[in-house]
Amino acid sequence: MDAAMFQTPFIPPGRSPRQVFEWAVDQAIVADQAGLTEYWVGEHATQAWECIPNPELVISAVACQTERIKLAPGAHLLPYHHPASLAMQVAYLTQILEGRYILGIGAGAFPADAALRGMTDLSANHKMVVESLEMMQKIWKGEPFQQTGTYWSAGFPQAEEGHPFRDMLPYGGHVDIGLAGLSPNSPSLKFAGERGYIPLSIFSGDEFLKNHWETYSTAAAANGHTVDRSIHHVVRDVFVGETDAEAKRWAIEGGLGKSWSEYLLPQYKHFGIIDGLIKHPGMSYDAIDLEYLAEHVWLVGSPETVVAKFEEAMESSGGFGTIMAYNHDYIDNPEPWNQSIELLAREVAPKVHLPV
Repeated sequence: MDAAMFQTPFIPPGRSPRQVFEWAVDQAIVADQAGLTEYWVGEHATQAWECIPNPELVISAVACQTERIKLAPGAHLLPYHHPASLAMQVAYLTQILEGRYILGIGAGAFPADAALRGMTDLSANHKMVVESLEMMQKIWKGEPFQQTGTYWSAGFPQAEEGHPFRDMLPYGGHVDIGLAGLSPNSPSLKFAGERGYIPLSIFSGDEFLKNHWETYSTAAAANGHTVDRSIHHVVRDVFVGETDAEAKRWAIEGGLGKSWSEYLLPQYKHFGIIDGLIKHPGMSYDAIDLEYLAEHVWLVGSPETVVAKFEEAMESSGGFGTIMAYNHDYIDNPEPWNQSIELLAREVAPKVHLPV
């Protein structure tokens, strides 16, 4: 199993933009040095807890301070960007990173982010994603065209003799693309399967993961793409410590616990996906506290304990290739959190394998 990080970020609103930016930059460097394979940075224009509106700024800041890790916006919300401008930005970042780049894309789920752009109806967002991607991929071919679409106009200009363009094409001529899914029968993961993109599942229970893979792989097969579970990325919470007790304490009393108690539990209830987290039928929502989460939802414990929990998760869900650990606020005391990242990369992930 590969280990990656998802810097959403889940940072309490009291932190300043400077603090959040410095934390996101520092964590990318820590993740690279620990041996994580990918570092994804969220894009949210209005959310108080998910408060980075420009993931490309973080990616740019760490491009020359990291060596191996792939960097990715998670995700650029395509309805809110002009496809030609974003295509040029992405291509330039792939060149700077010499291929260490994945383009995460999304349609946008928060109405406030849309309203900021003057959009009050999100029903056309998926169609906008499709049109935007088609334009971007035509631009990345570097062949002259002009296109007037339903939502945008774009093109690739014809170079004039004696005035050649700079290199505007992606590094290696290709951009890896990923999409995240949350709901059952996720339209995003179906679209990812149709296009052969990387699937990311936001964890809301093992049954959801089974459904997500079935949705993705069925769409992939129907469109001639050969895929296996090693491409499946799963986003969930992990905290690894020297002992079970130490890990549990830092998880519950630190930024992970604060995020869940003040933000994530209400969000899971709002989106109607909390049932997938409950492993005990008939249990009341009110009984889901941090102790329950630490024991039954988060992957918390010593390296040996977390390996065992991952092995159980692999069997229960059918398996996946990359764990994307959420990032939380340990700004005031980063040592336990950074140690957790190192233990995940070096003592846990190498010992976890897809079911045979």
